[in-house]
Amino acid sequence: MEITEMTGVSLKRGSLAVEDNDSLTPAEEAKRQKVSEGWLTKGQDGIDNNSPPSCENVPGLPEVVSAGKRKKHSDAPLQEEEEEEEDGLSEEGEEEGGAESFADMMKHGLTELDVGITKFVSSHQGFSGILKERYSDFVVHEIGKDGRISHLDDLSIPVDEEDPSEDVFTVLTAEEKQRLEELQLFKNKETSVAIEVVEDTKEKRTVIHQAIKSLFPGLETKTEDREGKKYIVAYHAAGRKALANPRKHSWPKSRGSYCHFVLYKENKDTMDAINVLSKYLRVKPNIFSYMGTKDKRAITVQEIAVLKITAQRLAHLNKCLMNFKLGNFSYQKNPLKLGELQGNHFTVVLRNITGTDGQVEQAMNSLKEIGFINYYGMQRFGTTAVPTYQVGRAILQNSWAEVMDLILKPRSGAEKGYLVKCREEWAKTKDPAAALRKLPVKRCVEGQLLRGLSKYGMKNIVSAFGIIPRNNRLMYIHSYQSYVWNNMVSKRIEEYGLTPVPGDLVLKGATATYIEEEDVNNYSIHDVVMPLPGFDVIYPKHKISDAYREMLTADNLDIDNMRHKIRDYSLSGAYRKIIIRPQNVSWEVVAYDDPKIPLFNTDVDNLEGKPPPVFASEGKYRALKMDFSLPPSTYATMAIREVLKMDTSIKNQTQLNTTWLR
Repeated sequence: MEITEMTGVSLKRGSLAVEDNDSLTPAEEAKRQKVSEGWLTKGQDGIDNNSPPSCENVPGLPEVVSAGKRKKHSDAPLQEEEEEEEDGLSEEGEEEGGAESFADMMKHGLTELDVGITKFVSSHQGFSGILKERYSDFVVHEIGKDGRISHLDDLSIPVDEEDPSEDVFTVLTAEEKQRLEELQLFKNKETSVAIEVVEDTKEKRTVIHQAIKSLFPGLETKTEDREGKKYIVAYHAAGRKALANPRKHSWPKSRGSYCHFVLYKENKDTMDAINVLSKYLRVKPNIFSYMGTKDKRAITVQEIAVLKITAQRLAHLNKCLMNFKLGNFSYQKNPLKLGELQGNHFTVVLRNITGTDGQVEQAMNSLKEIGFINYYGMQRFGTTAVPTYQVGRAILQNSWAEVMDLILKPRSGAEKGYLVKCREEWAKTKDPAAALRKLPVKRCVEGQLLRGLSKYGMKNIVSAFGIIPRNNRLMYIHSYQSYVWNNMVSKRIEEYGLTPVPGDLVLKGATATYIEEEDVNNYSIHDVVMPLPGFDVIYPKHKISDAYREMLTADNLDIDNMRHKIRDYSLSGAYRKIIIRPQNVSWEVVAYDDPKIPLFNTDVDNLEGKPPPVFASEGKYRALKMDFSLPPSTYATMAIREVLKMDTSIKNQTQLNTTWLR
């Protein structure tokens, strides 16, 4: 095995929204075992963008990857950075254009070097290709705890005599549904809604009762006579809590309380998808459970569970929703738990590749046999000039004024206009209420912190910061841990290469132990782990231990005391494998002429009976189609980086080549 250093290559891509088995969400991380990255161990599937949800997130754009010389893609001519403004940040009424092009703004972003990503394990020559020219070029299938890969291949509904008829979906008018929804959500002062039964029959009344109770959880119904006419009257059964707790008495005792289903989604992340489903079902999002979150700019397939919602109601959503498909329904006794998955299976297409068949073969064989360095990907560290790890470091240092300043101060980089104005107002007035008024979106981190400062005052930044959801707060310090780990693993590989040495750490169960001189030959580099810093880990017994100490000391942190006076911010640490070898690796190079045609079938294509694409022996372009499985908490971007030998940072991509392929 040969280690190569990152050199002057370019990766031209517009977005880092690549689905990864990335980092743990903080609530999960607090509970996890120390074995956070072993293959087929319990871990957590993480959020595709591991910085807290700022107003500044960059929308997913196609990504062009190149090595060596800058080349024009044949379908989309390059735009020089100075010549044309990038207005792709416009979203939901945001003003288009700006003083700087997107590439100019991203000059202030991070490179891989900034976050310790510097090494490759293979010796092959890198080549270029286009990643995610279409989001359908990136498909993710969840691997369940039983090792089964999730597929959407059955749209049938389990037969259940207790389910109401299909008429429940059509018996109510749009106006009646609107009134019932307003009643259900306490949006008006009405205490009940009366619906006249036209063409009165017992069967018709039964269907209306069933429709209200099933479509509007929390509402109860009764029949009343009013001036010789029959009315179904809907009212609240148990106050505001009823919406969060679906009706207990209407669910058959013999049926499992949870409906499990496979969710196929396109270009939507998991939380957004659940919010959409809950809106259409008129329930709270917290009755859904899942094993891991999936990325937006991809097609993803995963298992979801929902409390006391019938398969019939869920299947009806297939008629209402675009870019979603629900199927493979079953009733189970238990919900799903975060981290119960074994990982994810990826199908990735890299279009318009320049590598020879020999280069591709060498690169993919290396990925299959050796693997890639298990770096935390660029998504972990944010997209602007203020990296999330800097905020995490300030939290650990107890420097709360700096935390506030780092989150709120003006910065260069890709940001929406209203956020720029908010920051300018803050810098000018230090008035949280005035700055907050500049934000139409209040739920982002900046808005939440400003709301906290308005409530608690500038002298109580700790409480103000505490308004931000716990998971998002902890992402900052986990970003700092990741930053340290990336730097240390690069030093470890530079110092000792890709073979185990005495003093390295390996796991026995969940416990880390040292490799002794006499045992070195019993281990491979795939067994070696390194710690994320914390109070409950041990460090290697060689030069890298000193490197950890020096790095934390330079950051004014005490490696021997990682407990924080605020318990939430105490770091226990964890262990992470330094090299990951993907499983189920396969690949093929295909020729094609039309850059817009799909190069493989999705689950929905197969359900619809579409024949798989047929490839000619020669074509205008060549694509690399690759399949591989990764364990939880590993980054697909880092596997692709190893194949292409590229810097995956937005800064590097946009500075070297400002091409946006749409």
